[in-house]
Amino acid sequence: MEITGRLTANSIVHKVSNDKQVVNFSIAINDNYKPKGSTELKEVVTYINCSYWLNVKTAEWLKKGTLVQLYGRIGLNVYSNHEAKPMGSLTFHTNNIKILAFAKKAEQTENGVTPSVVQAKKSETVDDLPF
Repeated sequence: MEITGRLTANSIVHKVSNDKQVVNFSIAINDNYKPKGSTELKEVVTYINCSYWLNVKTAEWLKKGTLVQLYGRIGLNVYSNHEAKPMGSLTFHTNNIKILAFAKKAEQTENGVTPSVVQAKKSETVDDLPF
């Protein structure tokens, strides 16, 4: 499955065990439609929690506002809240991340130098997206 969206916050690396770490982040997917019989355009935003287990160094590139294309599968988490009400959430288990456009503030590293990787990917950016 493939999804594309912008990160809603900087990614976070969580240590699960001594040798396992996961990169967690959330993306927003914008969509719009016209209801039947209406000329008004309705906008819908879907937020999806994502996890990436393959390379924690990827987290340094996943900053708020970065446009990413993700490949993976959807997982369902079902649980009961404190009121014993059944709840659920979706998580996108990512196995491949393609950065389409970096966040504006993420183009410089801490020492002020722009990495060559950023410049190489810059030519692939898509700036005419509605979000």
